[in-house]
Amino acid sequence: MKESTTLQTVGEIVAGDFRTAKVFEKYGIDFCCGGKFPLSAICKGKGIDLATIMLEIEAAKSEPHERSQNYAAWEPSFLADYIVNTHHGYLNENTGQIAVYVHKIAEVHGAHHPEVIEIAGIFDKIASDMAAHLREEEEVLFPAIKRIDAARKAGTAPEERDVEALKACLGKLNQEHDEIGDAVHTIRHLAKGYAIPGDVCNTFVVTYQKLKEFEDDLHKHVHLENNILFPKAAEL
Repeated sequence: MKESTTLQTVGEIVAGDFRTAKVFEKYGIDFCCGGKFPLSAICKGKGIDLATIMLEIEAAKSEPHERSQNYAAWEPSFLADYIVNTHHGYLNENTGQIAVYVHKIAEVHGAHHPEVIEIAGIFDKIASDMAAHLREEEEVLFPAIKRIDAARKAGTAPEERDVEALKACLGKLNQEHDEIGDAVHTIRHLAKGYAIPGDVCNTFVVTYQKLKEFEDDLHKHVHLENNILFPKAAEL
């Protein structure tokens, strides 16, 4: 067992090698919003055998490495564009559709499954908060990161307004990530891990599948920002 790994935060481990993400997903360990805690502390809190998970982490690291997943090596500007094109694009295409599905099953199945009514309300707030969050990233934070990164490469001092924008955004957006992550975890809890009841229609099944897909995408999205892009930006 590598002691240095056990003392690393979960976010740092996944940032260093995204192949390890599947190990944490297997054990239900949050590596994005909750990725600020050391592996040893999380294992102790969840009752997970540290030696066992360490073996699985090392096994994951020995698998063939896809260059496309070496996010930690990407330049901040490139990573910001990737996040917009991949994860912001996913949210823009799917959030509205999922909201429609959630409200439909709340109307049809809410009497026998009241949890879906609560899920619909929570998802509405996520959708509203996420829209404002994405706008701030695309219109303020990411352009500031790109300009500061360009100044660094050119060997010149960045504009003070960009530095101030960066400082103001990082703390605020990190907090919003935590709030959105907590809301998504509440949905998972209400949905009992997206288990499908035996008395529901196909739309219910599709809705739970889409909610799980939404959560999975959010985990990777927030991980790339909290654990890789934001620390890189802070170093700039």
